[in-house]
Amino acid sequence: MVNLVCFLEKHRMKVEIICPLYNAATYILKLHASLLAQKNVDILKISYVMTESSDETEKIMQENNIPYVLIKKQEFSHSLTREKIATQSKSDVLVFISQDIEVLDDNWLYNLVVPIVNGEVVASYSRQISKYNNIEKYTREKNYPEVSSIVSKDDVEKLGLQTFFFSDASSAVKTSVFMELNGYDQKKLPINEDMYLAYKIIMAGYKIKYCADSIVYHSHKFSLKQLYCRYYLTGMFMAENSYLEQYKVAKAGAGLAKYVLKRALCQFNVPVLFRFVPDMMARWFGMRKGEKIVRRRSK
Repeated sequence: MVNLVCFLEKHRMKVEIICPLYNAATYILKLHASLLAQKNVDILKISYVMTESSDETEKIMQENNIPYVLIKKQEFSHSLTREKIATQSKSDVLVFISQDIEVLDDNWLYNLVVPIVNGEVVASYSRQISKYNNIEKYTREKNYPEVSSIVSKDDVEKLGLQTFFFSDASSAVKTSVFMELNGYDQKKLPINEDMYLAYKIIMAGYKIKYCADSIVYHSHKFSLKQLYCRYYLTGMFMAENSYLEQYKVAKAGAGLAKYVLKRALCQFNVPVLFRFVPDMMARWFGMRKGEKIVRRRSK
């Protein structure tokens, strides 16, 4: 690790962390402290973009002298909000995070950006673990294993859609590559902006690394309605970006469902077993409805 630290110091790669905020009062102080505690990385700037909130997020930011940019609700977009800050950045590496992650240690950021600094890849993302013993626990296990890996265009035939798996809950990308690829193409994406970017990175001939040693907690307890809405948006995204459908989309979803069921049975996780069918149905119906809406509009 010492040699990599020396390499980082020698090249002085500057990092900008970009984090959208909305009703983040319960997260912001702990999150901000964990970012400031990171070691061996030159953090040029932490950019918080706060959408008008109904809680005390803004008051907390002001009281603790934490800089932020305030935007109106109608201005927010998962893609455009990040893109606007990123295109103004003076950094060498852009780090995208979400407000609800919990950083496990002070080397999270170092482990995330080092593969970019040393030229191994141009983008990377962290391992995510759920705190809850629910379905998300198993989906996290499947999508974020214990071993790091690198994907490139050569893996598309074997991995299909999984080649473009990428999460900006905790991710990094070389700034020059983000600019070269025109970011999110000024599109207002309501979801899956991270996959959209990953596809462009991979198809441009670059590599992405999954960093299992850069770990965050990222946990949710979604209701069936919330799941339906998320997958409705995902269905719309997939239909609007139909070029992705050639990459075994249904097979990827079926593989995840089988993994969840197998793990729940092995651990005799009764709450998950009871939830499994309605959970998967909410996802499936949400996806199909979102796809149908887009296709109906295009006729």
